[in-house]
Amino acid sequence: MRPTTSGVYRAFESPRDRGDEWLLVDGEGDPTYVAASGYGDSLAATVAGLRPGYRVAATIEWQDDEARFADLAVESPTLFAFVDGTPDIFEAARETFRAGVRENVGVNSRVTRDTDGDPNGVLYTFAEQSGARDVFAEMRDGRTPLEPLVEKAIEGGRDPPFEVFVLRPAGDGDPFVVVYLAFEKGGLLADTVRDEYGCPRPDEPLVG
Repeated sequence: MRPTTSGVYRAFESPRDRGDEWLLVDGEGDPTYVAASGYGDSLAATVAGLRPGYRVAATIEWQDDEARFADLAVESPTLFAFVDGTPDIFEAARETFRAGVRENVGVNSRVTRDTDGDPNGVLYTFAEQSGARDVFAEMRDGRTPLEPLVEKAIEGGRDPPFEVFVLRPAGDGDPFVVVYLAFEKGGLLADTVRDEYGCPRPDEPLVG
C-alpha cells in the first residue's frame, strides 16, 4: 500500500525546472511538489484546471519517490498573480512604502476604497534590502506564505475567492514588493490591476 498524506494546500506554479508539476504549500508553510500529468478520468481534468492561488483539499500518494494526486478538490478559487520588474507602480503603493520607511517598519499596509468610498482591497508593501532576502521570489515560490494576508481578510469579514497580486517595481528606485489583495474576484479593482500590469486572468475550467 502506497503512503498517502491528506490536507488543505495552496497551489503555486513550481519554481523547479523539473518538468510538469505543481507546488502545494500547507498551512504550516511546508512544500510538496506533485506531478501534474499522467492522470485518468475526472482527476486529470481537475489537475489540469488548477491555477496559482487555488486553495485545495488533496490526498497525495508517493509512487517511487514521486508525489502524485490520489484525490483533489478545489475549496476556493482565489487567484495569485506575480509580476516582476513592473515599469511603474501606482502612487498609493509608493506612499504606503514611504510611510513605512518614515515609521521604520519593514511591512506597511492600507485599505483602499472605490469611488463610492467602500473598501475594495488591502495593500501591503514589503521593504527589500540589497543583498538580503529576495522577498518577491520567496512569495512566488511559497517560501514566504501569503496565507496570513488571505486569512486576515477573511477574519475581517471578507469572503473569498479573492485576487492577490504580487508586484515588484523595476529600476533602482524604492526597493519594495507590493502585495495587493482585491476583495472581489473579477471586480473592477482586479481588472484594473490586470490591465495595468499585463497579467490577464487565466481561463478557469473548474469555475463557473
